[in-house]
Amino acid sequence: MNEATLYIDGRWVTPKQGSQFSSIDPATGECIAALSAAGVEDVDLAVKAARRAFERDWGKTRGSERASVLEALADNLERRQQELAVLEVRDNGKPLPEAERDVADAIGCFRYYANLARELDERQDQPLDVGDARFSCRIRHEPVGVTGQIIPWNFPLLMAARKVAPALAAGATCVLKPSELTSLSALELGLAASRIGLPPGVLNIVPGFGVEAGAALARHPGVDKLAFTGSVPTGSKVMSAAAADIKNISLELGGKSALIVFDDVDIEAAVEWILFGIFRNQGQVCSATSRLLVQEEIAPRLLERLVEAARDIRIGPGLEEGVQLGPLVSAGHYRKVMGAIDQGRPDAPLLTGGVRPRHLPRGYFVEPTIFDEPDIRSPLWREETFGRVLCVRRFKTEAEALALANDSRYGLAAAVMSTDLERAARVANGLRAGTAWVNCSPPTFTQAPWGGMKQSGIGRELGRWGLENYLALKQVTQYCGDEPWRWHLK
Repeated sequence: MNEATLYIDGRWVTPKQGSQFSSIDPATGECIAALSAAGVEDVDLAVKAARRAFERDWGKTRGSERASVLEALADNLERRQQELAVLEVRDNGKPLPEAERDVADAIGCFRYYANLARELDERQDQPLDVGDARFSCRIRHEPVGVTGQIIPWNFPLLMAARKVAPALAAGATCVLKPSELTSLSALELGLAASRIGLPPGVLNIVPGFGVEAGAALARHPGVDKLAFTGSVPTGSKVMSAAAADIKNISLELGGKSALIVFDDVDIEAAVEWILFGIFRNQGQVCSATSRLLVQEEIAPRLLERLVEAARDIRIGPGLEEGVQLGPLVSAGHYRKVMGAIDQGRPDAPLLTGGVRPRHLPRGYFVEPTIFDEPDIRSPLWREETFGRVLCVRRFKTEAEALALANDSRYGLAAAVMSTDLERAARVANGLRAGTAWVNCSPPTFTQAPWGGMKQSGIGRELGRWGLENYLALKQVTQYCGDEPWRWHLK
């Protein structure tokens, strides 16, 4: 990388203030790239470029034209799929198989929204019967305008795709602010845009710090819509900034998701889903099922097997073969997770983990960690750790389990496991969360809506609902009566 690592108006440029930051390999703690950090002036230039592009032509294109662009982006990324996966590992730390799946999902996301962009042409100018023959009414789906998109570091390219793809499909233009911890694959998206000849200003990428670039984007009066994924405290600040101009906003925020396991389950199957639900992506997942509720009868056997399996997880650098759990993303996040573990030690028995693996003296590694029976009022049970920390409590009845699961300020996701499918469906329906999983945790699909209740967010991404995020509905009504309209003359 060189200093020109801001992608604005179709060109690679240096920031006005010339500040930089480092991209760190979390497996080693070593710098792998020096990047330019966008400031307030750079964000302003990016927003103005996006406005020009939207008003000049992009907002007027047909859905079929935009679909061709999205497919070209997917093709370009696909040609470098393995390189991008390795880049994600070095920048984020996740094991290579996880990075490969993420990149494939990102490519699939662009293809999915290409198909929806084509369908928009068929949906346009739909007639609506208003019950009065003197008037004709039609409905238009128009792009929302200039969008500001702020994404986190846990799924760098995939999160970019989930925001950029539906916005471009709708005919909106984008100013994307990736996390300063993982900006490399977002910049690769800019390279792909330049290779396919995306019109200048349609996609702008401004890596930098949240307090500078992110805040400037959130409060910029030229932004019509803000889409943010991240923590609740930062989401609150983004929402406050958006309120000044009454911006359209969607927020995908934190979680402390519960997984309810009834005593009729197969223990081995349950253990596999529990491990996947909390330790996938190093536990750095907003929907991680980090609160495990186990029915009393099965708890001793399940926990014994769960601890044994957690200790067998292979930890190491993400590019090493067979690694299942990589490092946490940064030194700062490592300190945060270790601080939460240390704070929880006096509150609950530690069944396993909570320390650095002995064979990994450098990098940001932590063993899979399981606490037993923390107090339901403790931060360990109630607050998002966003790391590989699982808390377990027992329950007796279905009603108790549901009450414990719903007793949270978060409502992003939750899961239930039982061979009694009627009970599982009943519990899933009773969970106060945007997503409920039955006998699994936590799959996500591009085709299905994603978002939370309570403090876990506003609005939905993915699926057709993700496209609607970037569309504005307009009614066009015409008077078609045979007689002149008379109001003030009788």
